[in-house]
Amino acid sequence: MKTVERILIKMAVIQFVFLFLAQLFLHQLDAIPELKVLAQYEGVVKDKSAKTVETIWNSR
Repeated sequence: MKTVERILIKMAVIQFVFLFLAQLFLHQLDAIPELKVLAQYEGVVKDKSAKTVETIWNSR
């Protein structure tokens, strides 16, 4: 069982490293410029926070 756990831990670490490198490549190095435009269009990287609407407390 220890060998299976060791293999799973190694695979998880390798997966994390590849995820980190892919995120760095795609977002920081501008490999795909359309990706940054898409993120701005979806509102993922907005600087200011939106106003919250409290519907539960206003209805009482």
